[in-house]
Amino acid sequence: MSPRVVLIGPPGSGKSTVGAALAARLGLPLHDTDAAIEAAAGRSISDIFIEDGEPTFRELERAEVARAVEQEDGVLALGGGAPVDPLTEQVLAGQVVVFLDVGIADASKRVGFDQSRPLLAVNPRASWVRLMNERRPVYERVATHRVDTAGRTPDAVAEEIATLLGAS
Repeated sequence: MSPRVVLIGPPGSGKSTVGAALAARLGLPLHDTDAAIEAAAGRSISDIFIEDGEPTFRELERAEVARAVEQEDGVLALGGGAPVDPLTEQVLAGQVVVFLDVGIADASKRVGFDQSRPLLAVNPRASWVRLMNERRPVYERVATHRVDTAGRTPDAVAEEIATLLGAS
């Protein structure tokens, strides 16, 4: 068993929202690794970052992504930083991976740059741009498809992905 499709991208690209729309369109389950980590830990990702540090969160994330790729079917939505981990990048090899690309204007409308995003807590716009500049090469390398989400509804993006998967 493995996911039908894995969604990656920066905060605000729509991984969870598009993932839900795509899963509904395809009649498949959605598995969001951030939500799974929060459920297993019994606390928010922000709290894990603050209380245990980013390295601990990344270990939890790496383990959850590896487990999900092996055991979940359907649509898999990863946290924005997950593909940057070299071991996670290896786990994603051979999967159908869609990079949901978005610019700062659309991301800021969707995210709101609030305190629930620990890596964006200080100077959120500059932090987002820095993260995206660091992560874009990885997203592009890992992805089998790139879909621009700027100015588009989750349903429109899900429809494009379904078409890419030959399922529309």
